[in-house]
Amino acid sequence: MPRARLAAFALVLVAGCNANSVTPSLRTSGASQSALTRRNATSPIEHVVVIIQENRTFNDFFATFPGADGSTTGVVLPNPACKIKTKSTIKLKESGLITLYKGSPHDLIHAYEGYNKARDGGSMDGFDLIIFGDHSTPECTFPYQYTKPSDIRPYWQMAKQYVLAEHMFPTQGSSSFTAHQDLIAGDTVISPNEALIDLPSAPPWGCDAPKGTRTSLITKDNVFQPAQGPYPCLTYPTLRDRLDAKGVTWRYYVPPECCSTNGKLLDAFDAIKAVREGSEWSDGHIVSQKKIFSDLTGHLQEVSWVIPDENDSDHPGTSSDTGPSWVASVVNAIGESSYWNSTAIVILWDDWGGLYDNDAPPQKGYGGLGFRVPAIIVSPYAKAGTISTTQYEFGSVLKYIEENFGLKSLKRTDSRATSIADCFNYSQKPILFQPIKAKYSRAHFLHAKPSYLPVDTDM
Repeated sequence: MPRARLAAFALVLVAGCNANSVTPSLRTSGASQSALTRRNATSPIEHVVVIIQENRTFNDFFATFPGADGSTTGVVLPNPACKIKTKSTIKLKESGLITLYKGSPHDLIHAYEGYNKARDGGSMDGFDLIIFGDHSTPECTFPYQYTKPSDIRPYWQMAKQYVLAEHMFPTQGSSSFTAHQDLIAGDTVISPNEALIDLPSAPPWGCDAPKGTRTSLITKDNVFQPAQGPYPCLTYPTLRDRLDAKGVTWRYYVPPECCSTNGKLLDAFDAIKAVREGSEWSDGHIVSQKKIFSDLTGHLQEVSWVIPDENDSDHPGTSSDTGPSWVASVVNAIGESSYWNSTAIVILWDDWGGLYDNDAPPQKGYGGLGFRVPAIIVSPYAKAGTISTTQYEFGSVLKYIEENFGLKSLKRTDSRATSIADCFNYSQKPILFQPIKAKYSRAHFLHAKPSYLPVDTDM
């Protein structure tokens, strides 16, 4: 079954509701300007780069990582459609990075209703009850798999050398649209009792959506309200407001889609009115994902979000295995540049992708927290070879950026979240960068033609 061609995801960096906020000029030379805007004098970090991959649980990638909270077994519930007679423990299937169903790449359901069914009140045993996106075929034991380490060797190498965060939870048990909003805004709460969840009813996911497009809602008590929300052109505050107000520079790297040069359908800021209808939409804040490589010669902004092409996204259902090499190419480019000693790289995956995880997420209202996703912290000041057992959520990344650059809190999930600051030791001797080995080279990605596809087609 081919994946539906919905519109896509993105995570940009920072956007906001205040159309009159000051837009800082983009940096055009080295790191000296960064030192002027950095406010945390105890931190050597002048640049934060967030690399966002697609749709994997922590257990899918790190089930067998030494010392990590992973499992090679899972529990299924009785399901006559799948010939499962009793609740039982089954062995997870070791799978390739390309997820195959009856011999073909296949996506899985990863919206709120699938999450809620799989979580089963915290028992984490209902993944076999989920129905594929065709609404007729049961997923059965297909979600009960994990990726063989040899297919994701770059991720394992980075996890062994730096910090593997084994308890990073998305803000919601949802899919990419809200996950990427959470990564720029902390959450998608639009009223004291309602938050956005899942996908808008039509693509693209933002201010360019067709008239009449609706979002879905979930209440603080987790009552799901499909297609009852507003048009997806939003006015809540985002991290962009805080960065602009402080004069901290930022840039969002995103692949083009449908022949656009600024990733309109992929950009989370397409859903933020102040950015979509303001100058930052076209003044160089949003650029091709390939430009990260040339910017490392002296134009890296203080905060950057990097989004891969769909072919390089790790999304279940794609027929490409280039995702780990894409991430390695960006990390290697930073590590081999003059920015290495002043940079923190956060690598994470936006949502669970419908795949099994063994760790029940804490429940904090508005449909969350979601199932664990992998997170790797790479920096010369990362606590080398460490597995962090701290409970993080997407707001933890925002909180770290706020603390590092002296920004005011958004007072959303960044307020409650634990910062990822405990992954660093600023007093240690900076780690000497060692290149990450990868199957595909940087040249492969520089010369690859754009797919012009949504990074995430979601189901």
